[in-house]
Amino acid sequence: MKREEVLMQALPYIQKFHGRSMVIKLGGHAMVDTSIMDTVIRDVVLLQLVGIKCVIVHGGGPEITEKMKALGKEPRFVSGLRITDDDTLEVAQMVLVGKINSKIVSLVSRAGGRAVGISGNDANLIIAKKMDRQKVKIDNREEEVDLGHVGEIEEIKPALLHTLLDNQFIPVISPLAIDRAGNDLNINADTAAGELAIALGAYKLISMTDVDGIMDRERTKVYHRMTPQDAEDLIASGVVSEGMIPKVLAVLRALHGGVPFAHIINGNLAHNLIMELFTAEGVGTMITDRKDGV
Repeated sequence: MKREEVLMQALPYIQKFHGRSMVIKLGGHAMVDTSIMDTVIRDVVLLQLVGIKCVIVHGGGPEITEKMKALGKEPRFVSGLRITDDDTLEVAQMVLVGKINSKIVSLVSRAGGRAVGISGNDANLIIAKKMDRQKVKIDNREEEVDLGHVGEIEEIKPALLHTLLDNQFIPVISPLAIDRAGNDLNINADTAAGELAIALGAYKLISMTDVDGIMDRERTKVYHRMTPQDAEDLIASGVVSEGMIPKVLAVLRALHGGVPFAHIINGNLAHNLIMELFTAEGVGTMITDRKDGV
């Protein structure tokens, strides 16, 4: 489309979204490519400047693994689940808060916005409990495994986020939490984003990843719009599989918790975020039960 057509198509969406909250989960290759991340952050700053209250939640799994290896520590996984012992938790805190979070805050500032970097244990934002032992299959045997300092969310206390959003700051949140005894825990970033969206009463949850959206079995077609039931059926049939399952489950949890719209989009392509939000066709997958547009 011509530039003027894009701008005019965006107008009703800008009017619709003005003053609403959106939670944007950053993940995938964008987390390790600063040029891609810079483009995404510019989109987020644009959203804020047109009146949308944006919250960023970021992951960092590959960076944690890379840092551990650089420090001579071998990451441990069981059936794809990371074992978070004392050393791993310390590295996770170093990477998530000290590196990734501060990098995103700097990029927001460079783009003309104002961000505040926090983690889930600041102001008791995310209260979690240590995850129970998980049943996994090892050599065709089912075993129970202790994942260490990994938490599952019990409660979100969003007062700090409301204060930041009301004062035109963009909160940038690392997926760490605290339990009721004051112990630090690592949590899944997709899950954190979904629970934060529910607690904030967000209008949209947007998951940015390395794929174009939810695709058909042959991976040739993107489903641009579907209902939560459609998404559940695709999981049950195996069309949604492997790493996409936790992402889709997280957005489904948000939808069932009252968030009207969820999106899964490719964060590696320039300006996909604003193209998804401000054009009729969009570029990724929107999941909703609503019949009244976006």
